[in-house]
Amino acid sequence: MQGFSSATVYEGPLAEVPPDGLRKIWLWAVLIAVGGFLFGFDTGVISGALLYIKTDFGLNSFEQSSVVSVLVLGAMVGAMGSGRIADRIGRRRILGLEGLVFLVGTVIAVLSTGYAMLVLGRLVLGLAVGGASATVPVYLSEISPKEIRGRTLTLNQLLITIGILVAYLTNLAFSGAGDWRAMIGIGAVPAAVIVAASLWVLPESAAWLAARGDRDEARRLVASVTNEATADRLLDRYDRGRAREGDGGGAAGWRTLLAADVRPALVVGLALAAVQQFGGINTIIYYAPTIIEETGLTASNSIVYSIAIGVINLVMTLIAIRVIDRSGRRPLLLFSLGAMTVMMALLGLSFVADWSSGLSLVCMVLYIAGYAVGTGPVFWTLIGEIFPPRARAAGSSASTAVNWLANFVVSLIFLPIAKVIGQGETFWIFAVIAGIGWVFVSRFVPETKERDFTEVDADLRSRFGRPAPASADPD
Repeated sequence: MQGFSSATVYEGPLAEVPPDGLRKIWLWAVLIAVGGFLFGFDTGVISGALLYIKTDFGLNSFEQSSVVSVLVLGAMVGAMGSGRIADRIGRRRILGLEGLVFLVGTVIAVLSTGYAMLVLGRLVLGLAVGGASATVPVYLSEISPKEIRGRTLTLNQLLITIGILVAYLTNLAFSGAGDWRAMIGIGAVPAAVIVAASLWVLPESAAWLAARGDRDEARRLVASVTNEATADRLLDRYDRGRAREGDGGGAAGWRTLLAADVRPALVVGLALAAVQQFGGINTIIYYAPTIIEETGLTASNSIVYSIAIGVINLVMTLIAIRVIDRSGRRPLLLFSLGAMTVMMALLGLSFVADWSSGLSLVCMVLYIAGYAVGTGPVFWTLIGEIFPPRARAAGSSASTAVNWLANFVVSLIFLPIAKVIGQGETFWIFAVIAGIGWVFVSRFVPETKERDFTEVDADLRSRFGRPAPASADPD
């Protein structure tokens, strides 16, 4: 069940949500999406901080890379564990807990006296970042009317890109003094916002409340943004949906993902998670200065280059927010993966054929723009929409964990592979993967725009050649 959206219950028309209710929903959505900001900030801030950490602590190349990669490893663990915890204690509490863990990790990192303590701090930060990256899409999905669900879910990606950009600007602000502790410490501010919001502002997901049998509280919450009659109708639909799911509707945890009716959604979620990373985006985000230097231009001011990339990423994500509920998810994904395929292929050719550095940079910029308008935000939107209600938290956790794993693998193997077969040829591999992703989306990914879960599930079953369920809600 998804708030007002794609699950069995809350699919009431947006017209039934008055302006005051909509403003309340958007406030909740922005505060929840601060979890995405933490994701972006802490993955971005280390690029500048490490320039000074390595000098202060005398880190060798392995130690430097481990300081970066340990956050990704922690994020995989956090993402895998958050779904079960969210189903037990609720969406609001798990988000607040993740903010608290982030505060603890920030304190450990800022007060680090050496390499081991810093790695510990980064590991704790990774647990929080990974957990939030899995929790936020589910939480946003469950509080959103379906007519604005795409925009609220895309807030996650928007806040990720804003977090990355703020991290780069923070690095620039403190680079003169070389104060890496201040760079990392700024992350405590949004973490504190999340903790405070979870304690005093955010509601629990009505979907989770109803699933736990707390109908009165769920009804009160829905009525607070719509009206009493709508709340009753939507909860009645939820009851019918639970009855149709039978005993399996109460299943929780990873076993839920093995159920026959969940597998198509799981395949889509895991495939998109892998394609988003193996399409090559983090080779650009992480190694832009190195790539730019290879084109013949200077990369002496890597922080400035990073800011430019962050701005492009942010602007195109803003465009995605404006169009995702108009154009739909599939068109954006197909356009995005097509642009990524072409631009990555041309970027590879620019290295192999020794094109001018200007042309290489144009290909890089257009690739980032293509990614940011579709593949980046739409993945986070879809994993909040395609899973059955009982498997939504576990499905989001699994998809997010695979996304972090793919992130780790790409960041680890890019430079070694590029040294063996050449940088241009490595970009061609990413182009092929993006092309395969385009084919996969065109065949297997359903449209979820303004659809309730019954419609999304029917489309998924059809694309995977699976029979329709024995009974269907006549409404």
